[in-house]
Amino acid sequence: MKIATYNVNGVNGRLPVLLQWLETARPDVVCLQELKAQQTNFPAAAIRDAGYDAIWLGQKSWNGVAILARDVTIHETRRGLPGDPDLSQSRYIEAAVNGVLVGCLYLPNGNPAPGPKFDYKLRWFEALTAHAASLMASGAPVVLAGDYNVMPTDLDVYKPERWKGDALFRPEVRNAYASLLDQGWTDALRALHPDEKIYTFWDYFRNGFSRDAGLRIDHLLLSPSLRNRLREAEVDRHVRGWAKTSDHAPVWIQLEDLPSPAFR
Repeated sequence: MKIATYNVNGVNGRLPVLLQWLETARPDVVCLQELKAQQTNFPAAAIRDAGYDAIWLGQKSWNGVAILARDVTIHETRRGLPGDPDLSQSRYIEAAVNGVLVGCLYLPNGNPAPGPKFDYKLRWFEALTAHAASLMASGAPVVLAGDYNVMPTDLDVYKPERWKGDALFRPEVRNAYASLLDQGWTDALRALHPDEKIYTFWDYFRNGFSRDAGLRIDHLLLSPSLRNRLREAEVDRHVRGWAKTSDHAPVWIQLEDLPSPAFR
């Protein structure tokens, strides 16, 4: 089972890129962030024609999350994060897909920091951590995938010294991420690439991609039962080099299939 996360940075503007990647990569499940489309403007027909069922939580101009699934039914379990301090922002959707509970999230950026946006980011992180604890306690196989807007360690940013005061790299945020992992979650990409410089985002400005001046901010966290099924974890960084593409690249994992899923 191949599960991916991809911040598309505008699902309609980047639709040709998304469809090309879906055709070539053929993931089974995809979490999308930054749809930047209100609920009625999501390109459901085009995605359906590409072979994917979809659920989504849109928002005009900003945010927005979606889960796509190929050849299987999506059973939506939640839209909106419990305890979200601002439910007007579309940042979380969750579904059961082929025996795995998938939470798709777009954690706030938080800049400028300190300030109200950074405070909101920390409150949202607290709500995510509380919900993640309840998912962990359920014993279900869970993937929490999305744009976390966190570089967990110095290895995850091209020049750490330049990011010390940024909301994506401040100690409060990295500590929050570490606390989340302490519940028992596995950072899939880092588990299989423990010492590798590997990025998922490159800014459009100052030729960030060509200089490989990147950040690792898109993560897939696995509950304990899925850790044992993890076989691959990679970044499709070539997609970042396509024309009119997102500033993020898709990140994906390959899980060993089970003969009989726990639920469908």
